[in-house]
Parts: sequence; C-alpha cells; structure tokens
Amino acid sequence: MAWRHIYRKFGRPKEGSLRASWAGLAEAKGPGVRSFLFFDLTEKPSIIGGSIPGSSYVRPNQHPFVRHFRASVASSAKRKEEQGNGRDRSLKLRREKPPPVEVAYVPPKPKPHVEAPYTPPRPKRPVKPPSDRTVEIFDGMTLVELAKRSGQSVQRLQEILSSVGEKVASEFHPLGADVAELVATEVGVNVRRQQWREGDEGSGVFEVRPPVVTVMGHVDHGKTSLLDALRQTSVAAKEAGGITQHMGAFVVGMPSGASITFLDTPGHAAFSAMRARGAAVTDMVVLVVAADDGVMPQTLEAMRHAKEANVPIVVAINKCDKPSADPERVKVQLGAEGLPLEEMGGDVQVVQVSALKGTGLDRLEEALLLQAEMMELKARVDGPAQAYVVEARLDRGRGPLATAIVKSGTLVSGQHVVVGSQWGRIRAIRDMAGKLLERAGPALPVEIEGLRGLPMAGDDVTVVGTEQRARLLSDGRRKKQEKDRLRTAAEEGPEWLALEDSTANGGETDGDGDGEGEAAPEKPRIVELAIVIKADVQGSGQAVRDALRSLNSPQVFVNVVHVGVGPVTQSDVDLAHACGACIVGFNIRSPPSSLSLAADRASVKVIIHRVIYHLLEEMGQVIVERAPGRVETQVAGEAKVLHIFELKGRSRSKGPDVVIAGCRVLDGRVARAGRLRLMRSGEVVFEGACASLKREKQDVDTVEQGADCGLVIQDCCDLRVGDIIQCLELINRKPKFVSSESGAVRIEC
Repeated sequence: MAWRHIYRKFGRPKEGSLRASWAGLAEAKGPGVRSFLFFDLTEKPSIIGGSIPGSSYVRPNQHPFVRHFRASVASSAKRKEEQGNGRDRSLKLRREKPPPVEVAYVPPKPKPHVEAPYTPPRPKRPVKPPSDRTVEIFDGMTLVELAKRSGQSVQRLQEILSSVGEKVASEFHPLGADVAELVATEVGVNVRRQQWREGDEGSGVFEVRPPVVTVMGHVDHGKTSLLDALRQTSVAAKEAGGITQHMGAFVVGMPSGASITFLDTPGHAAFSAMRARGAAVTDMVVLVVAADDGVMPQTLEAMRHAKEANVPIVVAINKCDKPSADPERVKVQLGAEGLPLEEMGGDVQVVQVSALKGTGLDRLEEALLLQAEMMELKARVDGPAQAYVVEARLDRGRGPLATAIVKSGTLVSGQHVVVGSQWGRIRAIRDMAGKLLERAGPALPVEIEGLRGLPMAGDDVTVVGTEQRARLLSDGRRKKQEKDRLRTAAEEGPEWLALEDSTANGGETDGDGDGEGEAAPEKPRIVELAIVIKADVQGSGQAVRDALRSLNSPQVFVNVVHVGVGPVTQSDVDLAHACGACIVGFNIRSPPSSLSLAADRASVKVIIHRVIYHLLEEMGQVIVERAPGRVETQVAGEAKVLHIFELKGRSRSKGPDVVIAGCRVLDGRVARAGRLRLMRSGEVVFEGACASLKREKQDVDTVEQGADCGLVIQDCCDLRVGDIIQCLELINRKPKFVSSESGAVRIEC
C-alpha cells in the first residue's frame, strides 16, 4: 500500500492516527467534507489532516516545502478509478447519468401586442463638409478665431503652421491674411478675404474714388456704340461680326472733368459668365435697351445679375432716333418685369439717348454722377492692393497678361502677387491705352505683366510679402482646386454613362399596353464627342465651353477635355489624337500648314471661327452628324384591297398556293422593301414582309399614290376585299440644332 512506503521513508506520525482519520472521513456522508494533507520534510516529519478532529498543524523548521496536496474524497476516488490504483476497482462514488429523455418542443405563447406611441427620431444637425464651408479671413485675426470659423482645433492649426515654417508666439497672436488663408487652405475650407473689417475705417487713408459702371443689355442693342459715343472712338466697327465678344475696361473722362470706369460686356447668350463677373465688380449697371426692340431675354438676365449683386441700375433707352422707336412701350415692359422706375414712383433713373446722333449723353453722364454721389464711393488708398481679374490672355512676346480692376489699396510694380492659383512678380503695369504706370489706385483698370501662369477670369489679386510666401499660397490653392475637382468628379460621375444606363433600361416591354406584348421603341445609344477648346482670352474660352456644354443631348454627350488660351499647337493635336477629340478655336489665328498636315494625318478635325454665331452653328451640325439618331417606324403609304386572286394547284417548283391582292394606293407610296400591315375594321390582322409587288405584269420597287398594283404578303392568306394595307418603313430620325434670336442654342431630339 502507498502509505507503507510513506511510513518507511518518513516514519509514523506522533499525533493522531492517520488510518483512524481516513476511516472517520470515509464514514462522513455529509456533503462538502474536504481533507487537507500536508507533507513537510522535517527532521521528524509529520502528517497532519487539517480537517480531521484531533489533528494539528506542525510548522516546518529545517527542510524546505516539498509537496502541497489538496484533494477531496470524490476526486480521490475518481482518480483511483481512472488510473486503476484500486485492487478490485469497486470504489465508485459517482453514479452514471441516465440517458436524456427527448421532450417535444412547445413554442412559447405569443405575447399580446402593445401599441406604443410613435416617437420620431431626433433630427441630426446638418454639418457641412469642410469643402463646402466658406471662411472669411482678414488681416490680424487670431489662431483661436480661425479655429472657431474653420471647425478645427488650435493644436491642428499650430501643426500646419509649423509644417509651413511659420511660428506664432501664442494662440492669440495676430496672423496675416495670407498666412490665415494658407492654413485654411490646408484644412480644406473655402476662403473669402475681407477688404477691411467694420470699424477699421480710421486705420487707413480713404479717398473718394471714381465709380465703376458696367454696361449690360441684349445683343445688338447698341452698348458698344454708346460707349464709343462717350469716349469718341470706333471700337464697334472693329469687332468681328459687328458684335462684342470680349469684356473691355477703360476710363472715360467726362466733359464735366470727372472720370468714370466703364466695363463693356458682350450681349450674346453664350457670354452669361462675363456679364455675371461684370455685375460682381461694378458699382452700378447701365441697362441698355433698344427703343425699337424692347425687353429681350438678355435684358432680363442683366436685370437678374444686377439684383443678385445688389447694385443700382440706370436705364438707357437707346436708338430713340429711329422712326419705329417707342420708349414708352419699353418703360411699360420694364415696369412689368418689376423694375421700379422713377416715373412710376421708384428710384431707377431712365435716360433716352441715341448713340448714333450723340443725343442724351449729357443727361446720362449727369445720372451716373448723381448715383455715384448718392452712394458716397470711397476706397482705401494705402496698404496692399486688392484687385479683381476681369480678363486674361496669353501674349506671344509678353507672356500671360491679366486685366484687373483695383478695388482698394495701391498696386505697385515689383510686388509679389498671387492671382488665383498662379503667382508672379509684377514686371510692368499698363493702363488700357498701353502706357506704363508705376502704381495703380482704386477703380483703375490695368494690365498686369509678369505672372508665371495664366489665371482664370474672376480671380482675386492678392499682394504678398515674399516670393516664398507667394509660392506656398499658390501651391496650397492649386492643391485645393485639384481636390475639389476630384471630389466633384467622384460625386457626379460621368454623365454620359448615366445617360447610357437610362437608355439601356428603356427597351423593356410595356405591360400596360393592349396585351400584345409589344416592345417599347429602342432608345439610341450615347455617343461621346470630345472637344479641345483654344481661345484668345480666358473669358472667351470659358464662354465657349459653357455654350458647347449646353448642347448636350440624350444622344450626344459633349465632353470638354481641355480649355486653353493661345493658338493651336502640336501638343493640342497630340492630345486631341489621344482622346479622339476635335479642336475648336475661337478668335485665334489659323494654324500653320505643317500643323494642319499633322492634324490631317492624325484624323483630327480643326474648327476655327471669329464669330460665336458661326462657331456654334458649325458645332451644332457636327453634333447632329455624330448623333446615332432614333430608329422609328413610319407609315409610308396606304392601299385598299379591291380584288383577290388565288393561285392554287401550283407545282412544287413554283412553290405553294399564292393569294394576290389587287390594290389601289390611296396615300403615299407602297415599297417592296418595307413591311406590310393588314388592317381590318381599324385593327391589325397581320404584319409581314412583301413577297412580290407588280404593276402591269412588271416587278416594281415602289408604287406611287393613285396607281393600281398587285402585291403578295408573305405567309398571309386571310385577305378580304376592303382591307387596308399599310406600308411601313424604318427611318433614322436625327436631332435638330435650334438657335433662337437671342443667340441661345440647343439640340432637340
């Protein structure tokens, strides 16, 4: 036995009897009886049962702890049974569990439905994405204020400042406007600069400035002729096609000694963006209306631009010297459109003029100066300048040129400027007459030379201190523009693919018809027309792009790949050849013969025009030719069955029996190539191909109206006298190019 070996090795215990303790423990039937046995290697070892009565624990003195055994009676019996330490394996304290009894599943009883009152979810507060948020910045704003406006933490803005090499003493340290814009651009928000803050008028020198007047109106109503009469020039005679296609800015000295800055805008419908830019930078608008023509679509558009810009309007009724002139009718039309005229109790001045004879110009000058005096126009003349780009073009010898109007401050030659996403150092400043200037004050249109790239019309001119600051600000704006472009492209996706999907789902059968299961007419596939645009100035390129995009139709998608300024180059031909595009040039010189040959070899079509009318007309014809068209079924003619001839008993070589219908063509024509539809009492009886068509024993292709013929409908024998046979033909209906009198164009499918 195992205990004998323990006795031989350690000796018998002095206190208590181990067998008696085990016997008493085995006789105890109560649950939870446990035994603790401790084996200690001492000089005289002892074995003590911790839970057995009459035993005590002896603390070891000399030898370390060897073994600590803790067990219960049940676990000891189970171990003996598994290992086979027992002699007869008769000690079994655990009984085997009976097999489980399968009980049928009883589903729970459904609980009665409790109608609870509907609680609408709490509406979430709309949060604008960072790219849609616009932050107004100014010179001297703190980092805390910028963090509140941009929705970012101060620590985040401090990290951006550190990455661009700017250091601030604290979060309340004032920042420059260019530094604040750089940080806001890195965050990803839109930026709008303030010229000056309210209450800061005493911090600068403010002087009275001349007014900026934009002349707007419908095409061919005499806007440029009126300006020529004011400045005694003949610009209108030099315009291509006799219409203004560019935005011009110039200063006119009045007979009274005052000077007024005029902006001349085109009146064609394609130049809507130019008119919007003119209304955004101006102080007042001169609305020119022809007395013999009245209010036209571009007149209403000019009124809308002026109202959106919140600028006053002065109406000039031109061409009052014509016999058909009716100024009173024009006034009634303007009043009906909601324009409050002075004669009707409003505040809008009306002046009747004649640009051809020069009458009424003094009254127009008086009205403009009176309006400017009422507005009390002042501008800051010291400090860095704030300017607005009216137009931009690329000169062959001078490089990128930007025509801008100074809004405040003084623009000095040699300063570093950032114009949109472009930057540069001003090399020269010229007025609109080409005279060199050292500085330009408020309300003065100038031409800036020295930019590294061509800016966009409508960009702001910002003066910065150093070249490094200009580079950083330009790079930040360029990255922001690229992110916005990619985000817009990802949100909108390719429009022509969406159109193609919509047309692909249009050929499903219509279940709401008469039950015959006729399929709906197939919709045409979408064709993409890629275009590369080259123009003389940036504004004209944008106008041509918007006009061509308005020609999108369900059959042709106009994709403007690139818009550039300047003549056509070899890189433009390569780009057009790579994407299968055609090159459209507006008001540029024709390419050299070598470049034309290269375009012909690359199968690139080059279209160049100087007048917007001719350009849009030719592009409309190109779009119509490129359109796949819509295949439709059309009734070409009708014939009435007068007699029926049956040929029976034919041989196998001649074919089966034939039923011939003797007909007379009532309307149109009957063609052998078309399908024939048999109508009886207004209902379709049969439809099939024409097997034979004869007239006077001769096979013919067509039979015109009023003639008699004999025809055979393939696989049709149920013919009766009085039936109507319709000849059907498939036609490919192309879209139409439509141009209105105002110059608006569209494609009708």
